[in-house]
Amino acid sequence: MPGPKKLDPASSPRALLGAELRHRRESAGLSQEDLGTPLFVSGSFIGQLEAGTRRMQLDQAQKLDEVLGADGFFVRNCAALKQSKYPDHFAEAAEAERVATTIKEYAPLLIPGLLQTEAYARAVFRAYQPTATEDVIDDLAAARLERAQLLTDPTTPLLWVVLDEAVLRRKSGGGAVMAEALRHIADLARRNRVISQVLPFSAGAHSALDGGLKLMSFPDAPPLAYVDGLGMGRLQDDPATVARYELTYDLLVADALPPAASLALIESVSEDYAHEDQQL
Repeated sequence: MPGPKKLDPASSPRALLGAELRHRRESAGLSQEDLGTPLFVSGSFIGQLEAGTRRMQLDQAQKLDEVLGADGFFVRNCAALKQSKYPDHFAEAAEAERVATTIKEYAPLLIPGLLQTEAYARAVFRAYQPTATEDVIDDLAAARLERAQLLTDPTTPLLWVVLDEAVLRRKSGGGAVMAEALRHIADLARRNRVISQVLPFSAGAHSALDGGLKLMSFPDAPPLAYVDGLGMGRLQDDPATVARYELTYDLLVADALPPAASLALIESVSEDYAHEDQQL
């Protein structure tokens, strides 16, 4: 089994801050719980900062400088964390994805970002921003494809997606774009790089009618859940809340088609889109 992915402190501000935080905490003889108390956060949250799965906020950096006698180190370097290619509500989740060993995602309307093709991503962003310049769309699509580079590793992270049937049926970008996008998912599934299941319309009401869900687990930090909506999202680390979302995902998996049947449906719909364009 491959070892946990590590962020390079030389190239990742989060990794740099996390490594320095662990060093200074241990040098001060403090446990994670001890350090969490003056910040009004849990010891597990301190562990997530050290592991690079959570983003340090400015007020936390100020308190850490004070408690650890860091002479402004954390405040000075915290500013670098604000530089992100992603919207504020998703930036922290995108950073956590990079170090996750397992990602489980339910997608109610769109193909998950990690599985999107360039043409599909561009169609989605154009729908979001119909008056944006091509340069803006180019940058957004490039950032999304960069995220997908996580899947170039043959085994890590384990990616398991449950796609609502609406994802397959909503024609984003036209038949050719959808045919390519679904073939891409099918190819990844056939190469055993992702586990994909389809939640069919026939399943009726289910456990995640309120929106999308992403679960992430890590080798050296507690799991996280990310829930999103229209232009908003929230990363959850409360153990009871995460456990509830894990049950939600388990129920979705139980209602979904098995992987083999899901693959057959994905490929069938992809062929329908391809034939549809040929008939025009």
